[in-house]
Amino acid sequence: MRRKIGLLRSNARLARNRWGTLPAEATSCLADLTKRHSLSIGAGHLRMLDGRWFITNSGLLHIAQRRGCVGIKTILQRIYSDPNQSCWVFKAIVFKNRRSKGFEGYGDANPSNVSSIVHGAEMRVAETRAVNRALRKAYGIGICSVEELGWPSGTPSPADNNARPMEPRPSNGSKNGHPRLRDKLCLLIRKYELDPNIVKRYAADFCGTPTLRDASRDLVEAFISTLADEAAKDRAALICKLNSYNQLAEVKS
Repeated sequence: MRRKIGLLRSNARLARNRWGTLPAEATSCLADLTKRHSLSIGAGHLRMLDGRWFITNSGLLHIAQRRGCVGIKTILQRIYSDPNQSCWVFKAIVFKNRRSKGFEGYGDANPSNVSSIVHGAEMRVAETRAVNRALRKAYGIGICSVEELGWPSGTPSPADNNARPMEPRPSNGSKNGHPRLRDKLCLLIRKYELDPNIVKRYAADFCGTPTLRDASRDLVEAFISTLADEAAKDRAALICKLNSYNQLAEVKS
């Protein structure tokens, strides 16, 4: 019991440091995930994206190990896969115990539903997605996993915890899309576990535009370079700066 209380306090402290003050609903969800599954933010079991909790492959494997999972089997679905197009589909089966018939989950990946950051690794992404879906079914995990997302900053449909990956943003450039720059920004957000919504507010203020989409390519490049430098030098100071933008938005609302 003391161990869970200690973990809950640790998670609450890390959550505040990384994502600022959380809404009551997010705090309650974190407490439930901590008590029920002993998930740890520090160990990389949970991530917050767009104000919602997502579990990681590491977190799901942690749960499986604690619950005595006896095996995970993955099978390439050749009939649905096309190596020439880097399109892969896997089925995963999780066996909770030796008498278990298994819980199945499917995962797919191709260049259109993964970030360009992981292009060339679609097979591994598909297998991981399949394993994650099977593990979530087996152990009743109601939140989506990070690896199932179709884009680093995307989130699944709120009406479907088993949502399909999001449709990716345009890959061939658009008037305001800055696709390659967006990839760099998404990578920074994931690497330093920043709140994407607050980063957008900071970016708009930095560029002097109503929204990031209205900024010129040169300004976006300058912002990404500045954000990378600030995160690498002093992440804690950057978090404090970002929180000030969040507080300002709350005052305006």
